[in-house]
Amino acid sequence: MLTGSIVGLRARHEEDVPILLTELWDDVVNSSRAEGSPWRPVSPGSDDPRLKADTTEDDVVRFSIVELAGGSLIGVATLWGIDTHNRFAHIGLGLLPAARGHGYGTDVVAVLSHYGFVVRGLNRLQIETLADNAAMLAAAERNGFVREGVTRSSAWVMGEFLDEVILGQLAADYRPRA
Repeated sequence: MLTGSIVGLRARHEEDVPILLTELWDDVVNSSRAEGSPWRPVSPGSDDPRLKADTTEDDVVRFSIVELAGGSLIGVATLWGIDTHNRFAHIGLGLLPAARGHGYGTDVVAVLSHYGFVVRGLNRLQIETLADNAAMLAAAERNGFVREGVTRSSAWVMGEFLDEVILGQLAADYRPRA
């Protein structure tokens, strides 16, 4: 398990899937804001890769986020779009509703950054988030990510176009959080 100061990132367990399905992926609004694709219901036992406890995809690593203090499942973290030639990947995370607003996101970004830069030897990590996602913007910037641009009206979310912010960090600029 990869650990930060308050969270751990571990492999997805079968018992995580029903909780994530109910509390994260069945939430139409939040799932629509996070996924970047139209929401659709996910049936238990389907081939949706998010429901798999173990995958062999080369371009994505899926983690379950647990609270270190008690071991409770609090969300998901992903390193996706991994490009081993250009040594580049994207960071994503989703917290269960009860875990939001407690500083977990900042620690998750720190742990994913360590995984990407130190463990995987990547040169660049990138985050794309909706411009109104103040929590993710703050978590990224606290971890040294720099706003590189805004893509205007690039996300169709629940009946409207929203702007997205692109943040990046290079390995040369990476500093682990104290």
